[in-house]
Amino acid sequence: MTDKMAWEPVRRELDRWQAAGRVARFWLRDDDAVEPTPALETLTALAGESNVPLTLAVIPALTGGALAARLGEETAITVAVHGWSHTNHAGPEKKKQELGGERPADVVLGELREGFRLLQLLHPARFLPMLVPPWNRIDASLIPALPGLGFTALSVYGRARQDGPVPLLNTHVDIIDWHGTRGGRGEAELVAELVAELRDRFAGSKEPVGVLTHHLVHDAAAWDFLSALFAVTGRHPAVRWSSASELLEHVAQ
Repeated sequence: MTDKMAWEPVRRELDRWQAAGRVARFWLRDDDAVEPTPALETLTALAGESNVPLTLAVIPALTGGALAARLGEETAITVAVHGWSHTNHAGPEKKKQELGGERPADVVLGELREGFRLLQLLHPARFLPMLVPPWNRIDASLIPALPGLGFTALSVYGRARQDGPVPLLNTHVDIIDWHGTRGGRGEAELVAELVAELRDRFAGSKEPVGVLTHHLVHDAAAWDFLSALFAVTGRHPAVRWSSASELLEHVAQ
């Protein structure tokens, strides 16, 4: 269960935005989608009820027609390319990485080309030519080649730098405790992060606040947080949840 008082810092910050006549932009990215599951149903229902557009980062090598058929019913979901097979090719002492590292660039780019082609074929109406690297990591030397593969955007984690060959649409608040319970992080900690991100935007940053989820590992704490987040922000006039496509169109202008 969520603590309503725990969300007061977010409400106060959003009230400040409202008083200033400003609107905070949010977007939602969920990683590791492969096939229809009860967890995916929960996520799509929750986002749909709250009118929150959803970007699913789908793993091309592991997905197929079942997910395509399921998403054919949806109008507020876009599909991005989540690497190729979400396989770690880094050494035992290094951070997990699929895209780059010691692998030949032509091999990695060939996989990305095939992943792009496959998801574009499976999801023609909701395909977004955006690359979401597994573990949010990609060798910097590969990024200049992305436009040649058809990618028009890149999404990783953390504050974006806008000087690269493709626009960045990043996430900033990850609700999963990867180094602890591997379930939902503490509500107070996440609320504090949200407030910090909002204050950064109020001070001048142009980035939308990206919320990152992983439906396949959500526990009750993760679902409760997401429900509370949608309830608090969805009713506030100083918040707009936007689709990744809409945000990238704004960046391109």
